[in-house]
Amino acid sequence: MNRTTTIQPPTSDTRAHQALALIAQHRMVTTTQLHQMLAPETPTRKIYKVLAPLRAQGLISHTVLGRSNHLQAHFLTAAGAHTVRDWPEMRGRAPAVLADAAASLRAAHTLTGVRAHIAFLTDARNRGDEYGPLDWVPEIAHRLPDTGGEDQIIADAVFHYTSTGPRRRQYRAFVEIDRATMSSERLARKLISYARFHDYTPQPAGRRTTVTDQGTLLAWQRFYPRFPRILFILTGAPRPTLTRRIDDLRHMTADHSLVTSLAAHVPLGAAILEDLETHGPTAPVWTPLTGTAEPRPWTQL
Repeated sequence: MNRTTTIQPPTSDTRAHQALALIAQHRMVTTTQLHQMLAPETPTRKIYKVLAPLRAQGLISHTVLGRSNHLQAHFLTAAGAHTVRDWPEMRGRAPAVLADAAASLRAAHTLTGVRAHIAFLTDARNRGDEYGPLDWVPEIAHRLPDTGGEDQIIADAVFHYTSTGPRRRQYRAFVEIDRATMSSERLARKLISYARFHDYTPQPAGRRTTVTDQGTLLAWQRFYPRFPRILFILTGAPRPTLTRRIDDLRHMTADHSLVTSLAAHVPLGAAILEDLETHGPTAPVWTPLTGTAEPRPWTQL
């Protein structure tokens, strides 16, 4: 009996596809960061072989960081953004196109966020948890109630993480990256914005509603099954300065009624980036923003 062999299409993406998707998702990554996310088990030179054709095809460009030509940060060109705009990885998000000058200006903040993501990614791989290079989504915006103040909140990132042991649990978190470039008070005020978003119920045109109205959803319930925990990750200053900034976040949580109410329902915590990179995010390096200040893992805030 003759048997016909059906050739199935591949189910895994090529390294070039993965690299371009990661650059699109994270907006800018260094070669080392791309290596850590994409293939840490392979020699770094193989990443250069992946990037070279993408650059030759005009899909990516790069900016040189500092005075050394060895540290390059890669980002999409207009042609690269056009290529990925309909990919599943970018569903619902417009890929960012950066000019060289804009790339240089935003490099520090963007790449610091990628550092934090890689700390979670490395820890998840060591633990056998489910958290991939695309599970950290930068710059997520949500509307706020129209109270004459800010009309939206933009989280530096939202990530999705599944812990596989001792029992399976899914986590989501808003992430705020603090490089000590703004005042401590301004940083702490972000907690007020999150508290406003937590309580915000969009008003249908023509009438006022309350949360108890049938079918009415809080704004966040349109996007998340549970309100994400809020994590502040600090760097860019001596440890005593960062510790004081964490203390200010705790004071805001205790002193502002909206934030105190938020903390009763949502885990809040802060950690120093270098501690995450040294010990891992599941080590007791997170300071809760309410209750005792005893450090703990981020999953136990």
